[in-house]
Amino acid sequence: MVVKIGILKCGNIGMSPIIDLCLDERADRNDIDVRVLGSGAKMNPDQVEEVSKKMVEEKPDFIVYIGPNPAAPGPKKAREILAASGIPSVIIGDAPGIKDKDAMAEQGLGYVLIKCDPMIGARRQFLDPVEMAMFNADVIRVLAGTGALRVVQNAIDEMVFAVEEGKEISLPKIVITEQKAVDAMDFANPYAKAKAMAAFVMAEKTADIDVKGCFMTKEMEKYIPIVASAHETIRYAAKMVDEARELEKATDAVSRKPHAGDGKILNKCKLMEKPE
Repeated sequence: MVVKIGILKCGNIGMSPIIDLCLDERADRNDIDVRVLGSGAKMNPDQVEEVSKKMVEEKPDFIVYIGPNPAAPGPKKAREILAASGIPSVIIGDAPGIKDKDAMAEQGLGYVLIKCDPMIGARRQFLDPVEMAMFNADVIRVLAGTGALRVVQNAIDEMVFAVEEGKEISLPKIVITEQKAVDAMDFANPYAKAKAMAAFVMAEKTADIDVKGCFMTKEMEKYIPIVASAHETIRYAAKMVDEARELEKATDAVSRKPHAGDGKILNKCKLMEKPE
């Protein structure tokens, strides 16, 4: 059986570029077929409504919506459309969505909310395409190295497995904290785990700093260094997860969980052993 997955990308968070790729890292799974629709960087209600309706018309087995702040007007429009579609749907977003998690559950939607996926420093005087790309690269390293990515991937894979087994999909309801993230990574070295936890918290703080610089500070001479400091914070969080992984490499204990061709999640720790 091939499970058809619909992915809606409206706006961008750090997890957005890799949400589909983490399900099929070598492009050789024969149990899933993924379709991606998006509205680019914007997530205004009209744009989100258009792509959401198009995705519903595709009639996938389930839909994953991903983007910033699920409580904003655009994502709320998507939630309305998906909730009314009868297609099992899950919302993946960042920390601002936590305040709406109960409302999403009441709509019959699942959610995965990632606390370490921070807002970018979106001030024109600071942010250009290069800075944007470097920020997102750092965020992706934090998501991967702390275990947050693995929590998201596992949640979606569980939905795939339910469809394959003919079971009703149990929609995830997850807020990813530093503890949930690092538990998913199976760290062997406690210092590596501690570094990953520190990186997660630094990424959370990055979001707080960027909110201050983008929304709470009006003077240019004040908000430019504020958002710059946020980007420096995520840069060092990314370095911290690199340090954590190097500690695991040093004892040949990196946890790797690749997908088999049939979608089964395999497991290995030693570099030269085969995953089972």
